[in-house]
Amino acid sequence: MMTVERGRAAVNGTQLYYEAAGSGEPLIMAHGLSLDTRMWDAQFAVFAQRYRVVCYDVRGYGRSAPPDDAPYSRPDDQMALMAHLGIARAHVLGLSMGGMLAVDFALEYPQATHTLIAVDSALSGYRWSDDWRARWQAMEATGDAEAAKRLWLAHPLFAPANAQPAVAAALAQMVADYSGYHLLRDDGARAGHAFRRLEELQMPVLVVLGERDLPDFHTIADRLAVRAHARAVVIPGAGHMSPMEAPDAFNRIVLEFLAAHAD
Repeated sequence: MMTVERGRAAVNGTQLYYEAAGSGEPLIMAHGLSLDTRMWDAQFAVFAQRYRVVCYDVRGYGRSAPPDDAPYSRPDDQMALMAHLGIARAHVLGLSMGGMLAVDFALEYPQATHTLIAVDSALSGYRWSDDWRARWQAMEATGDAEAAKRLWLAHPLFAPANAQPAVAAALAQMVADYSGYHLLRDDGARAGHAFRRLEELQMPVLVVLGERDLPDFHTIADRLAVRAHARAVVIPGAGHMSPMEAPDAFNRIVLEFLAAHAD
């Protein structure tokens, strides 16, 4: 039976909830906006058979401490969590917001980044499309967390995931448990500038994209693939939540990449 370590790390003036299991080279996984560690349920045990897997709730999400508007750095939080767990270097993986975090982390802490895996990733410094910004402004305009969460869950971003009943139910539960805070205001996280710095990434980079993800994320994936000299893989039929929508294909792609870049 797999032993899972669960805890809260007191780092950088906050509390970060984490789950860790397995042994071998460390693999850190960061979730998307409005989500938490549960989005990795189809990966955690599988990856832990070969790696020391750490999933955590980003500051202000899940079971980590709520946001308090104090300025902070998500890459610094992740580095501090790694130090708390005695990890000096890791494979770094993230989806969407977590992908943006992973890229920013790799730029700020290249010595701590064994490989970088950006999944349906956002990117700091990217200018979002008019449609994306209009939908975001509509959520902010509600002034109400529950109303904003309803708009967010109905966003075209999640349409492919919501077509799968089990995935839709898991997403709905995570969003229901989420505070909605970041849909209405900035939480103090310092913005990175990865869009202009991708050539600095020297570690092996994998870009994973769901075929049915929105155009913004295709644009970001293309830029990552070209500027960071990344390997890019598109998962047919999947949307933005490719690890949940197509877990078998996603797991195979990631495990093959990690095996190819083992120490």
